[in-house]
Amino acid sequence: MTFPLWALVIGALLVTMSLAGSLLKRLPVSASMLYLAVGFGLGTAGWGLMTPDPRQVPDILERVAEVALLISLFSVGLKLGLPLSSRQWRLPVRLAFASMALTVGLIAAVAYFLMGLPLGAAVLIGGILAPTDPVLASDVQVDEPGDRDLLRFSLTGEGGLNDGAAFPFVFLGLGLLGLHDLGVAGWRWFAIDVLWGLAGGLGIGALLGTMIGKLVLYLRTHHQEAVGLDEFLALGLVALAYGVAQLAHTLGFLAVFAAGLALQRVREDSGSPGAAKEGPAGLQGKTAHLAVATDPGLAGAYMRQAVRGFNEQLERIAELVIVLVVGAMLPYARPDWTTLGFLLLLFGVLRPLSVWFGLLGASVSRDQRFLISWFGIRGIGSIYYLMFALNHGLSGPVVEQAITLTLTAVAVSIVIHGISVTPLMNLYTRRRARRSHRASTGKRRDETR
Repeated sequence: MTFPLWALVIGALLVTMSLAGSLLKRLPVSASMLYLAVGFGLGTAGWGLMTPDPRQVPDILERVAEVALLISLFSVGLKLGLPLSSRQWRLPVRLAFASMALTVGLIAAVAYFLMGLPLGAAVLIGGILAPTDPVLASDVQVDEPGDRDLLRFSLTGEGGLNDGAAFPFVFLGLGLLGLHDLGVAGWRWFAIDVLWGLAGGLGIGALLGTMIGKLVLYLRTHHQEAVGLDEFLALGLVALAYGVAQLAHTLGFLAVFAAGLALQRVREDSGSPGAAKEGPAGLQGKTAHLAVATDPGLAGAYMRQAVRGFNEQLERIAELVIVLVVGAMLPYARPDWTTLGFLLLLFGVLRPLSVWFGLLGASVSRDQRFLISWFGIRGIGSIYYLMFALNHGLSGPVVEQAITLTLTAVAVSIVIHGISVTPLMNLYTRRRARRSHRASTGKRRDETR
């Protein structure tokens, strides 16, 4: 595909999304569905302009998915502004660890007992398909860091955590296939890949996010330095957290998520000299930006907003690129009735069961529990883990099944969740508003008695 054709396709898509973005939000159609259809048309099933064969170029596809996932995980961390002491954190943590582990086990059981896959391949398929997607789930994510809606917060936090937490299961599947060192009786897998991977990744990301955030605020508020280039700050922190975590043999995805989470929590020193409660007034242009960026009372909010805004733009571009590629890869999948039956179980039975068990005893309404069960969106994380497995020696007949199951699951998820997200979330919002209205009305009646 020549550069002028790429420019034509990408330019047309970007302009179309710019013009029709607001309309799509009101319709049962998502941007990802449009990208998927265009990618399918550009692939071998259509014009043949894109031929990303996952068997031939898994290294390139792995890097593309990896970059897209890193951008999204950092963005998710920046969106979750509730204090870590909040009880609402219990739900995404339970979903990301307990429910995901149950999902891996259930998928592995179906693949092993009903589809006849070897145990290692069954566990690997479970690790590939269990994580939910933080990129394609933007319509059910929190809009602002202070958003306390339990449904949105739970799905956002789950998507941010489980893309990293799935790695140990992928390693386990590869190890059972002889493609990864598990150690004697699995000790190395449990000690390094699970315990150190999870704790080290979260710790490294949190430490770097906090240190760099505090350093930037100190330089800005005390010395009027390090102002601007917030784009470099965002990309630099993502790369630094991921690089350090990978070199330390921890989970880099969790480190990047934790870095965004920590940066969101960096606050100004309220005891700084001259701390202002309101922003400087009467300033224009660059002078105004400089004054706000270095103001002791506003510098933190300014930094977080600038980094988050830039990262969200990158996230949209990453979504476009990766879903185009997924659409172009679809002809390489060979779905049959077994595949379709597996997907029905995945979305209709396995995900709801894992959520139900994972949230036992939690204070969740029936609507919220149903929607959390339904919006287990599969996407870029699954594509990344598939390519990772191919690059680490996965071979034989299981390759065809892994490619088919993964690509079909992602495509079906984009379509069914894209169609259902607008009407279901609108219905949820209306019901929530009615309940809130009835509660406030009842409270006022009680007060007048």
